[in-house]
Amino acid sequence: MPSPSDRSEPAGQNKEPHAVKREAADSRGCGAKPRKKRRVRFLYTPCVRIVFFGTPEFAVPSLEAVVAAGHGVQLVVTRPDRPAGRHMRIAAPAVVPAARRLGLPLAQPDKLGGEEFSNRLRALAPDAAVVVAYGRLISPRVLSLPRFGFVNVHPSLLPRHRGPSPIEWAILSGDAETGVTTMLLDEGMDTGPILLQRSSPVGPRERAPELESRLARLGAELLVETLVGLARGSIAPKPQDDALATTTGKLERRMGRIDWKSTAEELARRCRAFDPWPGLFTNFRGLRLKVHGLETSEARPGNEEPGTVLAASMAGIAVRCGDGSVALVTEVQREGKRRIPADAFIIGERVAPGEKLR
Repeated sequence: MPSPSDRSEPAGQNKEPHAVKREAADSRGCGAKPRKKRRVRFLYTPCVRIVFFGTPEFAVPSLEAVVAAGHGVQLVVTRPDRPAGRHMRIAAPAVVPAARRLGLPLAQPDKLGGEEFSNRLRALAPDAAVVVAYGRLISPRVLSLPRFGFVNVHPSLLPRHRGPSPIEWAILSGDAETGVTTMLLDEGMDTGPILLQRSSPVGPRERAPELESRLARLGAELLVETLVGLARGSIAPKPQDDALATTTGKLERRMGRIDWKSTAEELARRCRAFDPWPGLFTNFRGLRLKVHGLETSEARPGNEEPGTVLAASMAGIAVRCGDGSVALVTEVQREGKRRIPADAFIIGERVAPGEKLR
């Protein structure tokens, strides 16, 4: 006769109450709806089944936010591993360790338009696909598959600064304000209808990495709000005004070369916008010199050629710029050397007024 411990229990008998129902809900990518108690009102937040597309660090706060909000992330899609860094070692996108830490299924397809990926997305039947800095155009053949469409988090107040570099261009353009937009993707480049927007000031000395980090967190909050609004039917997509649109270009290494004929204000904005890449660089005594710190300085009389060193002091290297303005170089780096304050460079190189940066 079998002992009590050997007896098999009827299916589900040893499960906690309502466990079977909860497992069924979990298989759809969302947790079970909380039960109401008597005389207690519940503000139920709808659970949206999501396929998440994202690649760099900017996308990680959004991924963490939708998981924390209780939405069902069925799949995380990111770019394949590729060489990165000075030594070009193979590295995974920032979203990969985040997805693994959160215990989410992960895919890194070479193409999104193939039959295999389209069929996988169709089988998942997500309510929405979320796109946060994925880095590739989404194939038109999959745009219509999610019930709510593809929701994109874009770090600008569209239609201003469409394209791949909105954060850098907000600083470069001297914008006092920028923000984040959630929108529905269409076949154009950031041209789809707007869902929600949230603005934020740009600090007068704010650099691109600082602004990017702040907008990533702001975008994550707005994404969660957008998903709830779509599920409740409380958001009406609004078409963009193409007459107000501006488009950013892709950053290129050549953009980092300093043209000293530009004003000091323009160069200071470029220094903040192009941090960390492509950075700023010039030539000094025939060798390339990276400029990591550059700001405007007080006016100085004179009509020197742009690029002329006006003074070299503990504050930095004062350089004549366009329209008679003056820039102060505060941090530099010789090729193959470490970054150093400009005053240390002045002492080591014996920089003197009248020398030229080209």
